[in-house]
Amino acid sequence: MDKKMLKGLIKGNPHDFREFYDAYIGRAYGVAVGIVKDRELAKDAVQETFIRVYKYIADYDSSKPFDPWFYRILHNECMRLLKKEEKPRRTVTLEEELSSSSLFDEPFEGTELIDAIESLKEPYRIPIVLKYLEGFSEKEISSIMDLNQNTVKSRLFHARKKLKLFFEHLNKGDLS
Repeated sequence: MDKKMLKGLIKGNPHDFREFYDAYIGRAYGVAVGIVKDRELAKDAVQETFIRVYKYIADYDSSKPFDPWFYRILHNECMRLLKKEEKPRRTVTLEEELSSSSLFDEPFEGTELIDAIESLKEPYRIPIVLKYLEGFSEKEISSIMDLNQNTVKSRLFHARKKLKLFFEHLNKGDLS
């Protein structure tokens, strides 16, 4: 986050908020889809996140990095909406999302990685998405998810182990 834009955002400058929105909307939506696995729910989470940032930007501690603060709000919104959601939802695959838009800087090679990530349960999938698709450090992920850093490291370790097993089974032809 650009310091000048952040100062303008804190002061309530609409131009800086628009620049911030434009800069963050695509990645925020990509992370939200990775967490909730539903396009409409992801849109709701992202919209609510930007509203909360606008309302609570004065509470942001500018001595700390902005991105973990922002993505923690997004993560919390995703989790709140998932808990609130009771009706059956259409599940969107990361493969569909990646093929329908350019949410991430680099395209993925093959669908196997996407299938593998989607096969992970939520406690493992979210840290993997944040670390490897969004580039956050374990410390930042622990802040975003409100978890102990060792818990994040453990979940990443187990997720990588599960992904390795997924690919071993895939290579043996055990998965269809």
